[in-house]
Amino acid sequence: MRSAILPASAKEGGCVKGGAVGAVAGHFVGRGHAAAGAAAGCAIGVHRRHEAEKRDQQQQQTAQLQAPSH
Repeated sequence: MRSAILPASAKEGGCVKGGAVGAVAGHFVGRGHAAAGAAAGCAIGVHRRHEAEKRDQQQQQTAQLQAPSH
C-alpha cells in the first residue's frame, strides 16, 4: 500500500524526520517524554532509511540483471 502512495523516488526520512515525529508524539504523551520520543524516533528513522536504501540497491541490481544486453 505504501508504494501506491509514494513515488518511486521517495526516500525514508532518517533521524531528523523520525526524531521530530517522535518528539511531537512524546510531547502529547506527557511531560518529559519529548526527548525520549525524539531519541526513539531518530533510531526508527535511521533504521527505516537504511532498509529503504538497501531495498533500492537490490532493485537496481535486479534491473541491471534483467536489462537486455546489446
